[in-house]
Amino acid sequence: MRKVFIGLAIFIVVLLASAALIPVFFKDKIKERLDKEIAKSINARVLYETDNVGLSLFSTFPDLGLSVKELTIIGKDSFQRDTLAYLPNFSLGLDLMSVISGDQIEIKSVQLEEPRLKLLVLKSGKANWDIFIPDTAATPEAQDTTDFKMGINHWEINKGQIVYQDFSIPFGVNAYNVQHTGSGDLAKDIFDMDTKTQAERFTVTYAGTNYIENKKLDADVTLAMDLANAKYTFKDNNFRINDFVLGMAGSIAMPAEDINLDLTFKALETDFRNIFSLVPGVFTEKFKDVKTAGKVAFNGYVKGIFNETSMPGFGVDLKVNNGTFQYPDLPQAARNINIDMSVKNTDGNIDHTLVDVRKLHLDLGKNPIDGRVVIDGLEPMKIDGNLQAKLDLAEITKVFPLEGTTLRGLLAVNAQAKGVYFEKHIPVVTATLNLSNGYVKSSSFPAPLEQVTVAATVANRTGNAADTDIQISRFRMLLDKEPLEGRVAIKNLAQPQFDADIKGVLDLTKLTKIFPIEGTTLSGRLNGNIMAKGKMTDVDAGRYGNVQASGTVQIAQLNYKSTDLPQGMRINSAKATFNNEQVALQQLNGYLGKSDVQMNGTVSNYMGYLFSENQPLRGNFTLRSTNFNVNEWMVDERTGQTVPASTQQAQGVVQVPANIDMVLTTQIGTVVYDNLKLQNINGKVSLKDQIAKLEDVSFNTLGGQFSTTGSYDSRDLIHPKFSFGLDIKNLDFQQSFNAFNTIQHIAPIAKLLKGEFSTKFNLNGELGSDMMPVMSTLTGKGMVEVVEAVVSNVKALSKISQLTNLKEVQNFSLKNRGFAAEILGGNLVVKPFDFSVGDIKMTVGGTNNLSGKVDYVVAMDVPSGKVGSSLASKITGLTGAQNLNSLERVTLQLGVTGTYNDPAVALKGSSLKAEASSIVKEVVSSKLENVKEKLNVNVPTNRDSINAELARRKQEAELKARQELEKKRQEAEQKLKEEAKSRLNKLLGPKKPVSTPPVDTTKQQ
Repeated sequence: MRKVFIGLAIFIVVLLASAALIPVFFKDKIKERLDKEIAKSINARVLYETDNVGLSLFSTFPDLGLSVKELTIIGKDSFQRDTLAYLPNFSLGLDLMSVISGDQIEIKSVQLEEPRLKLLVLKSGKANWDIFIPDTAATPEAQDTTDFKMGINHWEINKGQIVYQDFSIPFGVNAYNVQHTGSGDLAKDIFDMDTKTQAERFTVTYAGTNYIENKKLDADVTLAMDLANAKYTFKDNNFRINDFVLGMAGSIAMPAEDINLDLTFKALETDFRNIFSLVPGVFTEKFKDVKTAGKVAFNGYVKGIFNETSMPGFGVDLKVNNGTFQYPDLPQAARNINIDMSVKNTDGNIDHTLVDVRKLHLDLGKNPIDGRVVIDGLEPMKIDGNLQAKLDLAEITKVFPLEGTTLRGLLAVNAQAKGVYFEKHIPVVTATLNLSNGYVKSSSFPAPLEQVTVAATVANRTGNAADTDIQISRFRMLLDKEPLEGRVAIKNLAQPQFDADIKGVLDLTKLTKIFPIEGTTLSGRLNGNIMAKGKMTDVDAGRYGNVQASGTVQIAQLNYKSTDLPQGMRINSAKATFNNEQVALQQLNGYLGKSDVQMNGTVSNYMGYLFSENQPLRGNFTLRSTNFNVNEWMVDERTGQTVPASTQQAQGVVQVPANIDMVLTTQIGTVVYDNLKLQNINGKVSLKDQIAKLEDVSFNTLGGQFSTTGSYDSRDLIHPKFSFGLDIKNLDFQQSFNAFNTIQHIAPIAKLLKGEFSTKFNLNGELGSDMMPVMSTLTGKGMVEVVEAVVSNVKALSKISQLTNLKEVQNFSLKNRGFAAEILGGNLVVKPFDFSVGDIKMTVGGTNNLSGKVDYVVAMDVPSGKVGSSLASKITGLTGAQNLNSLERVTLQLGVTGTYNDPAVALKGSSLKAEASSIVKEVVSSKLENVKEKLNVNVPTNRDSINAELARRKQEAELKARQELEKKRQEAEQKLKEEAKSRLNKLLGPKKPVSTPPVDTTKQQ
């Protein structure tokens, strides 16, 4: 027995050791497979760190668990600014034997912890999840050649967030804190798939309207899956939204591009309580104590084809009989709730929808509400309906809980409409709304909103839009004894005429305590007197002289902060006056975030901008600030915390607003941006036609002086463009390298130079989704002047020194040397420039690109005595010279290739003439042309131009060839003549004694 226990213990130890070691043995193999599969199959940016990939046999036994933390998938092209999926913890269960065998790795399970999925469909129908690369080489009979095989039988989502937005319908679903599990053998063609889904908050939106908003979802669904025929049939299922339970029957088939829907649905529970739980604000912790009575019938269908051009037919019926609800803490009930309505569309044409609310009645305490309406079609829309209500607002609070709020006042509504609504026609309408002696008091603020009076009428007795008369004849209220009152009249909706007069004090601090705005803090005082009267035809035509408008608004201690503007803004004081033509902003003093601002200026065409389409808002402002912190406005999209620009993730391209024509003259003491401090900023920024332009903007930073003029064009958000002219003086090399990523990519040598440079350079290109330049699109040209620089530790120079035995070229100084440079498609082309290192004359030129590759020519005019013996033998071989010692100087042509960090240097040629500059110019010009040809720069694009260009080049080549042949013929002819003459002289001429030629003293130093 003892041996049995010992043997069992040894077996367990070996098993545990194997379980611990298997992940170690196979981690690199699976990681390699994963990278290969992503590169082969996914057309998107998949971001994750190698250290975040883990393997375990314990958590998913008997499968092998593959986990990836902080996995992000970002789309491309139209979706390059959108994160498709952010997966903090993504796990796969892999069949252990498939991993060991080395064949296809079989995926058995998938688990997502706290995923954030953002699924988008554009108006064109393009979806951001369509990221899989099709295998064009595969045939229907071919075996699956992927490294992974789908054998999934279980999947799970914990605490997920799912956002689906289809702009082509338009339809959207948002779900938060999602718990989802699913099971089914996906390796089979026919199987049952069981899923359970819960969401703490669930919202469904169509055409901008929330039909289900922030409801609790609990769905238990079994689908019969027929993958071969792409048909999915509902079996046992129920969908619970709050307390409302819905059942589904029928099928969804997708054999091709079309979706064939044949579905019916109905309420599984018929108590009024169930549908009452869907009313906004009702489903709270107290809902379980609400007394309800009454019955509900709810059913419907969806049947037909759904695709880009058609929708299925649908129908919904709802009946509520004698519904009642009463809250336990309130004295009165809502009774006699009766609803009979239907929505039908038989052919899928949305314009043929019929909405028939045959009956709507409820008694809120002693206050009846009655109505009915028939809407036949949407365009044109036939309407026949009425609504009557007489409400004592104090009674409302006895029926429906409004915690912390007191209401009083009498509200009467009486409206009838009958007729057709389409362009310039509306139904015949008579409607009145009267509120008298209104009173609102919130427990969060001691002073009430009182003496609220509203009298409004809408009348149209002909159905012609021109005969419409809308009157708010009186509006008045007191907020903490401060009055706000006015009147508004609008006539002729075809060509509207307006007449408005509003005056008084609006205390935002008090008002938002009575009517709080979720996620927003708003306080301050507005004191104004505004009058406007005129016709919209005059506004549209810009005839502002025919419009009467005047007024003044005083702003004091205005504070605003929201989820969209977490930094907040504060206006200590400002005054705005306006007339027909413009609004003048005077002495605005305040803060944007923590940055102080002072502003003055004017806005014109404000009427055209507010009331007409596609009319620009024009303005001219001066902005002053002592310290503006840009970093404060860079916020992480997940945490909401401020992050520096250098670590900021792609937030999306900034779009210059359309219909804005503004000029902003700035004067700022210090701007903090990332790790830079820009000082003494002066210049103009203009916004027009979605283009921002900088005009003579100057500032100091990193010890240098900057001046720039340029533009940023946001009209194409996929490819936003920029163009800038830079004039920089006395900028430090190493500080510029550390601060500007463009220099890091284009001129990495700046990191090793000590000193200063100045430049005048023009740059243009595209910006990426992170608002940084896309290096491959950069083009530009200009001059760079090295004010003074110490050159040392450059690998290319060290290798030149080793090859030539010229030690002085490793470390030297430059002063007041300039060179021209050009950037083409991210390639830096340095035009030839001359400098001297001691008695060595050097000319340098060439190219380097974004991948670090270099291709430079270095010509060196060197005293012949400095050339080492090994190099001298190579030079004599290249030049044919017998002895370099008889020469004063020699020119070396060196090629520098390879990469910036690992360059290769070779002797490409030599000359006995001092022609270093011409050698480099010729070679660099050739390199520049090669770069242009590769990037199609200045290459004609139409066929005629291409043919003309080819013909021109052919003529040039033929002419050059003829010239070369003629030259060689003449040279050969001359050589024959000279040879014949020489032989004749030798034959006939007299013999002369040999004499020593005189010494040429002109060559002596």
